[in-house]
Amino acid sequence: MLTLVYAFNFVDRQILVILQEPIKNDMGLSDTQLGLLSGFSFALVYITAGIPIAYWADRTNRRNIITASLAVWSGMTALSGLAQNYSQLLLARIGVGIGEAGGSPPAHSMISDYYPPERRATAMAIYTTGLHLGILMGFIVGGLISEFFGWRIAFFSVGIPGVLLAVVFYFTVKEPPRGQWDESVNMAHKPSLGETLKHLSSVRSFWYLALAAGATSFAGYGNGNFAPSFLIRNHGFSVGEVGVVLAIFGGGGGMIGTFLGGYLTDRLGVRDRRWYVWLPALAGIIALPMGFPYLLLDNTTVVIGLMFFVTLFLNTYMGPVVATCHALVPSSMRAMASAILFFVLNMIGLGLGPLTVGVLSDLYMPHFGNDGLRYAMLTVGLLSSIGIVLFYLAGRHLEADVKKAQAVGQGDS
Repeated sequence: MLTLVYAFNFVDRQILVILQEPIKNDMGLSDTQLGLLSGFSFALVYITAGIPIAYWADRTNRRNIITASLAVWSGMTALSGLAQNYSQLLLARIGVGIGEAGGSPPAHSMISDYYPPERRATAMAIYTTGLHLGILMGFIVGGLISEFFGWRIAFFSVGIPGVLLAVVFYFTVKEPPRGQWDESVNMAHKPSLGETLKHLSSVRSFWYLALAAGATSFAGYGNGNFAPSFLIRNHGFSVGEVGVVLAIFGGGGGMIGTFLGGYLTDRLGVRDRRWYVWLPALAGIIALPMGFPYLLLDNTTVVIGLMFFVTLFLNTYMGPVVATCHALVPSSMRAMASAILFFVLNMIGLGLGPLTVGVLSDLYMPHFGNDGLRYAMLTVGLLSSIGIVLFYLAGRHLEADVKKAQAVGQGDS
């Protein structure tokens, strides 16, 4: 159920991505405005609201928070279909961002209470496959409905079912006992935001990890949000065709990569915990050279094949990152730690990624025409490769920082 809710999270978030070309033509928008709409403005409220909601989630019923959040973001998605201008659409998307801020931090905390440490990366990876399931659903539903019925109906078609799912979620999901897999933990003590930040300030691997995830998602969100426009402008796809292709090769590749990232690190991590950061770094090294032919070649068949593998490798990081994040803090800080992790990740990735691609595309357009977008995406891909180095640096401090977290947890008991 948590995975299904996360899928609806990304259906409602990514539906705008597949619809942005029809919306751009209808409202006369620039690529910079599209980047603001699908990236920075959404991310700003998403990450800002995430901190207080996570603080609440560490203290109250997490299932109820997720239920209310799902109803809010789904309702605001449906309202997006009524927007008559850019400002109204922007306000509706801000509402979606506020609602979605209450999705992942409480869910991450619940999963860490459902599963013991040696199974968490796999569990988190399965949960995170909901991201790509949502992208798959959003691209297919959004692309096909937009092509036949218009982009406004597409917003209604994914928003209204989410409100109904919120009711089902409330009556079928139980709140797990907090800290049931953690020995000698005092769950009566609820750390403040200041206490959590004070603990994390000395955990160097957490910050390297958060920045590495942010750098990786910088290309993931930046290039992913403009992938439909890239295929439409540079390869002659229709909106419906883009929806199907990106759902299968983008969403499918992302789901496989996300699951493998968690599954493999849980098994390799038994021998050496540093595999939780080494594997995402290795995947980034493999994906980097594939990005050049993916963005520069004109052979559509080869481009689509490379897109599948680039997406697969670049999505191995989320399960290991969240599981490692939770190993670096006591159980009473997990929702807040997830919110801080997502603050960094989404500010860099979701906030700056699409905006950077949009700005660079507009700057390159006078010189390269429609190829300006492909060079903008290539630039962002190269910049994001710093994540490989940051994952390596996180591994250098990981063992000592996990022991520090265990000591803090026992000290609170």
